[in-house]
Amino acid sequence: MQGMPLTVLELFQGHGSVSERLASLHARVLQTMSAIDRIACVLYDKQTDLLKTFANSTRQGTAIEGYQAKLSDSHELKMLADSGRCRVIDTIAESVRPGSTHSDWLLRQPWQSSFTVPMYDNGGFLGFIFYDSAQPAYFNAANQRDLLLYSNLINMALSNELAAVRSVIVSAQVARDFVDLRDFETGAHLERMARYARLIARAVAKRYQLSDETIEHIYLFAPLHDIGKIGIPDHILLKQGPLTPDERQQMQTHVEKGEQLMQKVIGDFGLQHLPDSTVMRNIVACHHEFLNGSGYPRGLSGEQVPVEARIITVADIFDALTSVRPYKRPWSVADALTELRAMASAGKLDPYCVEALASSMDEAQWIVQHFVDPALAG
Repeated sequence: MQGMPLTVLELFQGHGSVSERLASLHARVLQTMSAIDRIACVLYDKQTDLLKTFANSTRQGTAIEGYQAKLSDSHELKMLADSGRCRVIDTIAESVRPGSTHSDWLLRQPWQSSFTVPMYDNGGFLGFIFYDSAQPAYFNAANQRDLLLYSNLINMALSNELAAVRSVIVSAQVARDFVDLRDFETGAHLERMARYARLIARAVAKRYQLSDETIEHIYLFAPLHDIGKIGIPDHILLKQGPLTPDERQQMQTHVEKGEQLMQKVIGDFGLQHLPDSTVMRNIVACHHEFLNGSGYPRGLSGEQVPVEARIITVADIFDALTSVRPYKRPWSVADALTELRAMASAGKLDPYCVEALASSMDEAQWIVQHFVDPALAG
């Protein structure tokens, strides 16, 4: 096959986002298969059974973004995921039934045929790669064979990249467990606030031009926000009464400690090339900054506070208010939202992030119910 020599290193360990690197691969594909109009990757979240849009390269047509759907709601895709088989649709208009958001969107596009390839990571289902063409019956045996080679590259690269991210998160968890960060740093708290952050990010994506890839990285990196607390002594970290001024100042150093730790981890895992390593740094460094400049450690204000940090701040405060803490009972959701809105009115929090959370209360309530702190689960 002409033009095929392409290593994973060249494809997905270069510079740029996954979507940008996918566009480079798309350009290579077009050298031999000129009618491939779209390549898209979706990822699967086993805990929620959700397929989530992640990255795409679209030459003609309109990409679907910020979309998620349960895998179990699509019998055909569920069969592909379980069997490892690929799917060819020769005539989309004749094979796809209208009635769902995804089907209606697909039928509005110029594509007439498609090829779907499942991806796997360590034996588990990872997601799908979709190839689409404006030509009917374009995906003959020869094109399928060649696209499977490209699909293996994409699958390997995404697995490697996500593995690196997970290694960072697991390393942080090990460090957290080693120093015994108890109480409010439970895994359930971290899972909840990460999922709150993701639903906020989805809701403000258009306003702040957040790609699906960036949304996913905000979700993945959210649990790292307070990692610097592993350097705070237990007598301060776990104190049930109010902190003294000196103790509060020492507690606030967890941001700087977290930045230093993340810088080392990014270097150790070779993640400097990833654009979204900046998202990781911003989440750790800026999640205690307020838009009116009253936060710490730098007193940033307005546009100086990265949007990913604004999202994490709202998610973290919401979970802190609605959760049991050693020093307080949980607030009701209504009272927590009232407080968040008051903080937004005072100029501390991003009002769009607060209202994004308020408009997603059904999802937020589901998160509260499904990710319960272990001490409360019994």
